[in-house]
Amino acid sequence: MAGRLAWLVLVFVLTGCSGMRPAPVGESRAPTPVEAARPGVSAPPVSPAPTVALEGSFYVVKKGDTLHAIALDHGVDYRELAAWNNLENINRITIGQRLQVSAPGAVAAVAATSGISETRPIAIGGPVVERPLDGAVPPAPTFTPRGETPKRAPKGGKLPYSPENLASLKAQTVAPDPLVTAPAAVPAVSVAPAARPETPVAPPSAVVSPTAAPAGDIDWAWPAAGKLLAGFSEGGAGQEANKGIDIAGKPGDPVQAAAPGKVVYVGSGLRGYGNLVIVRHNAQFLSAYAHNSRILVKEGQTVARGQKIAELGNSDADQPKLHFEVRQQGKPVDPLKFLPPR
Repeated sequence: MAGRLAWLVLVFVLTGCSGMRPAPVGESRAPTPVEAARPGVSAPPVSPAPTVALEGSFYVVKKGDTLHAIALDHGVDYRELAAWNNLENINRITIGQRLQVSAPGAVAAVAATSGISETRPIAIGGPVVERPLDGAVPPAPTFTPRGETPKRAPKGGKLPYSPENLASLKAQTVAPDPLVTAPAAVPAVSVAPAARPETPVAPPSAVVSPTAAPAGDIDWAWPAAGKLLAGFSEGGAGQEANKGIDIAGKPGDPVQAAAPGKVVYVGSGLRGYGNLVIVRHNAQFLSAYAHNSRILVKEGQTVARGQKIAELGNSDADQPKLHFEVRQQGKPVDPLKFLPPR
């Protein structure tokens, strides 16, 4: 009998253990904003915003490139280009070399004006404050210390029964409520909405044509007096490109600065241009004068509009002529859009 009882006890113990299941293990999760605001709860780390790479400030040297040609194509001084890239010899650049073609601070300026926005994590912290929608400040809550019962005022008008209290109540007279006179109705006044100022419309003469190239405050003049031999052409469809205009003339004819500026290049280091002069007029525009027979200015010299800077020739050309270019931020544009008609 005792053995059978022990066997039943063992069966009940084993049955109870089999019914005990381990607690489920939940997946880890990040605390909610409300949980993160509680002391002792830390918010998950926020990964930093990706860095946006700004293109267009570097150039990879290709076969046939020279430092002078790269500077002309990007509208910069070749000496500045050499300084930005720590080049000791301006004639030694290699294919595949990566050159910075804008000032070191130009990348930050591009980031400020391109619309690139910086992404930052939103700071989470502080208690959640509930406010009514009508803007009213809710009354401060009152708290009662634990263990105390909030005091309540006795219900008004109830006194303990006694002959004195009964006689006092009978002697009191109830004064009638004063008449409340409604305020006179204020006549409604209709207020006309304020007239909005009309947007001034520019006269037709002030409208700028979208095809007109902005020349800033530069006063342009023709660089030579000869007739036009060839106009500007971007090429394509079997047509050879011409990055400027060609002006006819005799050897020795004066070549004049088309606008005031500073001479940034003098030499023959650009293939196909012969004896070349480049003048920078402002941060956007420069002009080039090619195929000269004689150059009369030096690099770094300031020139005025109409000043003689060279003599017309046929260096690296099939005939005496002046090849004249206008570059806007290094890109060739049609000089006839800037030169006065004649």
